[in-house]
Amino acid sequence: MEDVDKTKTLRRRLEPALRRVFHLYWRFARGMTMGVRGVVLDDAGRVFLVKHSYISGWHLPGGGVEVGESVDEALRRELREEGRIVFEAPVLHGVFFNSHVSRRDHVAVYVIRRFTQDRMPEPNREIVACGFFAPDALPPDTTKGTRRRIAEVIDGMPSSPTWI
Repeated sequence: MEDVDKTKTLRRRLEPALRRVFHLYWRFARGMTMGVRGVVLDDAGRVFLVKHSYISGWHLPGGGVEVGESVDEALRRELREEGRIVFEAPVLHGVFFNSHVSRRDHVAVYVIRRFTQDRMPEPNREIVACGFFAPDALPPDTTKGTRRRIAEVIDGMPSSPTWI
């Protein structure tokens, strides 16, 4: 248990530096970064969240749009990889400027209510945990931006143009 705590502490300490290194690379490789996230809601109204190995907190599933990939293709790839989720009819919730990450990052958020999931994925090097959670019982370390998007979708909270 002590090793797990040390790993978490080290990851939290390295996180800002790693983020800067990745975004420095992306600054030269891409003019703007684009990401996708999915607010995946099951029939009970629970939302699917993931916990990454390389960043703290619980997040909506998703990731970066690769060069030559459409937003729809990226969303399909990320949800399949992170949650074994195959969806139909995603609805665009909004596109958010994510200045918390960099001055060039944008995130397209989709709401997904119709999907299949053959089974919950096993933890791996990228996703250490995942699951469906009631909106009023999210894990304590769910990120602020994730909580905000969920509140916008479920509670009708006014949408913000920025991620947080």
